[in-house]
Amino acid sequence: VQLQASGRGLVQAGGSLRLSCAASESIFGFNVMAWYRQAPGKQRDLVATITGSGSTNYAGSVKGRFTISRDNTKNTVYLQMNTLKPEDTAVYYCNLRKFVATGTRDYWGQGTLVTVSS
Repeated sequence: VQLQASGRGLVQAGGSLRLSCAASESIFGFNVMAWYRQAPGKQRDLVATITGSGSTNYAGSVKGRFTISRDNTKNTVYLQMNTLKPEDTAVYYCNLRKFVATGTRDYWGQGTLVTVSS
């Protein structure tokens, strides 16, 4: 599976941005899609997850500001980011975790840069 992220940009603090991640094959089924981010000099952190049934979970730092969603008909997951802060500046990666007979298998997008200016 290939994941293609888009939506990179420079935005002022308080602004909004939407990221998209399109998969090369169907994302329908028993899996979890997620967004991670990695700020310069820091580890990659989980931002939000969404299951195949639509259940979501968020990191505390983005809860109430970010919304993850998925469109299985378009094989795409989205991350709507509102009220952006400079500390949201990072490279954002989409992830697909499939549950297979032997455990899990992870697929990663190429990363898209989000820069929030103060």
